[in-house]
Amino acid sequence: MRAAVSLLRNRFGSARMHAKALPWDQLKINASESIISSGLDEFDIPKGRFIQYMRSGNATKRLGMVSENGSKMIELSSRTCASPDMVQFIQQRYCMSSLLDSIQFMDVDNVSPDLILLPPIHSPGKIIGVSCNYYDSCSERRECVPKEPVFFVKFNTAITGAMDNIRAHQIAKRIDYGCELAVVIGKKCRHVSREAAMSCVFGYMIAQDITARDWNVLLGGQTLLGKSLDTFCPLGPVLVHKCHVPDVDNLWITTIVNGEERQSGNTENMIFKIDYLINRLSQFMTLCPGDIILTGTPAGTGAYRHPSSYLKPGDLVESEIQKLGKLRNKVVNPYA
Repeated sequence: MRAAVSLLRNRFGSARMHAKALPWDQLKINASESIISSGLDEFDIPKGRFIQYMRSGNATKRLGMVSENGSKMIELSSRTCASPDMVQFIQQRYCMSSLLDSIQFMDVDNVSPDLILLPPIHSPGKIIGVSCNYYDSCSERRECVPKEPVFFVKFNTAITGAMDNIRAHQIAKRIDYGCELAVVIGKKCRHVSREAAMSCVFGYMIAQDITARDWNVLLGGQTLLGKSLDTFCPLGPVLVHKCHVPDVDNLWITTIVNGEERQSGNTENMIFKIDYLINRLSQFMTLCPGDIILTGTPAGTGAYRHPSSYLKPGDLVESEIQKLGKLRNKVVNPYA
């Protein structure tokens, strides 16, 4: 599971090492060399980057915190009062500054090769997405910039992990991708103002909003069915606390399919920012700890390429957002 360790690593600076579509093994080497040469010991200290995982041969779910370079970790669920379940941990409302201060007194381990990475959140109460929330995406679709966000939902049975397979279900013929910044709610909120909205956020992670485009247009538009097939929501690899993402409105996003860069965007190009989305949703419903908001995807999705380019068994989808790590999902037939 060495790839699991690589997926936990962060990319630093503005240099985007994947821009030349290098092979996966070479990417790992370059990332490691970049971190080592920095000479900053703090990158080896586990911070507010949370993972859920299991050990090989042990089905017990655990909660841990990893360093920015993915080499060191602390198991919180066995050494603190933290719940091994991420949603329950969020509900415990730990003081993050106190937790980060206390790590100096905890045993720090190397990230083991037998670590089995799980989705950071398994069973959120809600997964709510927003359609066409990037200016370049509207331009690509030749659509007007929306005056209000249009929301959709995905069911939590669609969730899969950062290294898990995406199933190309026989019922879906036009399977598309879309890398998105996922916002995780940290406390219950209703009728929250835009000014207070960001205080309701726990942290951020990467999501791939896999969509069966054919079901989005059949029978008047079956968006729910097209979005919620099993494995159509890869999440991870880590859930990064908001204190480590000070400028969430300026993160680059990429999707690479079979070594070819398909998406290249930045969260600064969101039409409706995170505070507005939380404010808007909370006027209609109670948002709860662990709820996930998918904030939209930049231009470059398969349906709007010329010619269109949908996913098929054997494809490798690599999704990356600055500071949040990387997903690496292979598309397989439904019986694999």
